[in-house]
Amino acid sequence: MIPGIVCIFAHHIAGMRNIFLYLILVCFGIGTFTVSAQSTKSTFYSAMAAREDSMKQYAFDIVNAREAADRFRSDSIFTRILVRALKEPYSFSFPFDSLQTISRLYSPDSSFRIFTWQVIKDEKTFRRHGAIQMRTEDGSLTLYPLIDKTALVDDPKNTVNGNEEWIGAIYDKMIETSYQGKKFYTLLGYDENNFRSTKKRIEVLTFQNNSPVFGGPFFSFDADIPPKPTQTRFSIEYKKGGNGSIKFDEELNMILFDHLISESNQPDKKYTYIPDGDYEGFKWDKGRWVHIDKVFDFKLEDGQAPVEKPVLQNKLDLTPPPGQRKNN
Repeated sequence: MIPGIVCIFAHHIAGMRNIFLYLILVCFGIGTFTVSAQSTKSTFYSAMAAREDSMKQYAFDIVNAREAADRFRSDSIFTRILVRALKEPYSFSFPFDSLQTISRLYSPDSSFRIFTWQVIKDEKTFRRHGAIQMRTEDGSLTLYPLIDKTALVDDPKNTVNGNEEWIGAIYDKMIETSYQGKKFYTLLGYDENNFRSTKKRIEVLTFQNNSPVFGGPFFSFDADIPPKPTQTRFSIEYKKGGNGSIKFDEELNMILFDHLISESNQPDKKYTYIPDGDYEGFKWDKGRWVHIDKVFDFKLEDGQAPVEKPVLQNKLDLTPPPGQRKNN
């Protein structure tokens, strides 16, 4: 009996040793995989950070270089480097958050992001550039360039555009809504326009056949007295430095914007418009933004209402010529 017990015990020990060795190998394999994954991730971020670092000066010069030729040259180089960086697998996960003069806006559902920026040619010509990057399962690049055709659009409030006929803006806020199972992405942005006036814009982005579409019958004025026609997008224009605002109020779940009046009683001249303290708004209802003529029954004093911080801080001298300063 004893030799048999010894044999069983020895066999049991051998089995335990095999299990122990197996566990060591498994643990070692997991450890190797974890270290490898961490190393790969570290290599990815190091490589992307190096690309981002090479873009910083060009991104800065797009906005701040003194000569227009230098601004456009920087824009061209920056764009090429950015596209090469975005071609890296899984580049969608890299934030590019040190590019302070470039707006980078992720959709709330993280299905895509939008890059937008502007180049100033002179006091009258401001051009916007941008791109939409889609998130893909395999990390490959799906990119839609945004081609600014603002100057060629006669009636922006009644136009629907694709990415190659884009009405340019620098976007600083995105609101995701839905209706009947379809998602809508409302973009709040601004357009420096010219040296006299600034525009701020609201428009809805959708995707049809996997392609971006800007605009649509989304802005309803049926509740106005008298009612006005539905618009495909909405904008305000006001005096340069006039602090007009469009913003989304989380508590009210509404888009608010300043009611504007002409400070010189010249309603046909948008560069004379300034906020008067009243607010109008839009409320999402059944797939449309419905206009509300008067959001509050009281007026806010100057400085009470928050103003969205611009993405770009232009340091160029846009002071109009002496003979035109009186009207600015």
